[in-house]
Amino acid sequence: MARTPGELAGARPGPAFEITVDGRAVSALPGQTVAAALWAAGVLTWRTTRGGGSPRGVFCGIGQCFDCLVTVNGVANRRACLVAVGPGDEVRTQEGEGRGELAV
Repeated sequence: MARTPGELAGARPGPAFEITVDGRAVSALPGQTVAAALWAAGVLTWRTTRGGGSPRGVFCGIGQCFDCLVTVNGVANRRACLVAVGPGDEVRTQEGEGRGELAV
């Protein structure tokens, strides 16, 4: 069913649910990305660069860069701006590209 912009502006999300971020409970809403849920919880950075440990979060917000990488449900290198959260999801922050066990 087609919806008009006016109808969409009046839309309300479903009930909130919890995800965990580094073991801490964070509230999220249906349809939110990991990045949106983190921002709403006041978390602005969730990755550090491998070379210098510089903090990173969302840069482009549209999946073109890799600044917002997180580990979601055990899968590293997920772009937080593209991955929708679900009830009970486990999100972990990353250092570098999140694959330290493969380092030479």
